Amino acid sequence: MPLPKTISAGPRAGENPVSISELIELTNDLRTSAADKISGIQRVTGSLRMLALNAMIESARAGTHGRGFSVVAAEVREIAANVGLISEQLQKELTAQIDSLSAHTQSMANAAMGTRMVDLALNAIEIIDRNLYERTCDVRWWATDSAVVDCAANVTPQSAAYASKRLGVILNAYTVYLDLWLCDLHGKVLANGRPDRYSVAGLDVSQEPWFVQASRLTSGDDYAVGDISVAPGLKGAQVATYAASVRTGGESHGAPLGVLAIHFDWAPQAETIVRGVRIEPEEKTRTAVLLVDAHRRVIASSEGTSTLDQHFQIETGNQSHGFYTRSDGTTVAFHATPGYETYRGLGWHGVIVRRPD
Repeated sequence: MPLPKTISAGPRAGENPVSISELIELTNDLRTSAADKISGIQRVTGSLRMLALNAMIESARAGTHGRGFSVVAAEVREIAANVGLISEQLQKELTAQIDSLSAHTQSMANAAMGTRMVDLALNAIEIIDRNLYERTCDVRWWATDSAVVDCAANVTPQSAAYASKRLGVILNAYTVYLDLWLCDLHGKVLANGRPDRYSVAGLDVSQEPWFVQASRLTSGDDYAVGDISVAPGLKGAQVATYAASVRTGGESHGAPLGVLAIHFDWAPQAETIVRGVRIEPEEKTRTAVLLVDAHRRVIASSEGTSTLDQHFQIETGNQSHGFYTRSDGTTVAFHATPGYETYRGLGWHGVIVRRPD
């Protein structure tokens, strides 16, 4: 006996829509209520059968005087049997339909949870994209500073000291950086903003990926960036290094004179971002927020500072975003970097990992 179908046009004015969690609770309540009612019917059926059996026994004892009573007892037994069959059929149909309703409801709950997790993954990667976009603007702007340009054009102890002083002033205002390095075209550090903390003048950085990229730039409007790395010259700190070419007159298409590198203090900034993603309090103990780079290295984790030697493989299915559930019940949601303004991103992903209860 199929249940009647009800089509709802949505909540009426003044009514609140039913949440998925409430729908799951209602489904469970329906399952319990149906089981109780069917159990009640089965108890009544059992009583009828017992009554019919007792009636048959008494009619047999009464002999010819109990024949009429025997007919009634037989009819009661038949009614009990029919009610029993109806009860069994109802139980099967209700169980199947409630199971189907429960499965659909759980599927809706999983989809809603997965969609929310994808949104959180996007939130994490968007925040970092906007943050790093500002780094690309900073390095191209500061590469045009007159003290930086003059030192790169004609390095002397005086010009290097003044460039170092000027870079120090910038660092005092922009505390997210560990240091700023001015390099010549051969990769030698000419000046830095914190010489009292980092003694890097004369350091050869010609083999650093960010310098190699920056030395090939054709315009002051462009920038280079290296992967998140540990910088020995910065006491082993994790950095995101952005670089731009220093050019004659600070002009975009002036002759190249050197390279300015800015070292973003990665670990504390990234940790603030991943820990700031709005995970529900009851979910925090089993949910991790990750930033994963193009090489699938974990470069930030809400569960502790990344050592940059851990990897996390994402099953993207060639999609920019989505979610999936592993065989152990862990749900993984991801979103690729969308970039921001002129910052195209580096192939990173925001990832949310939710372990089962």
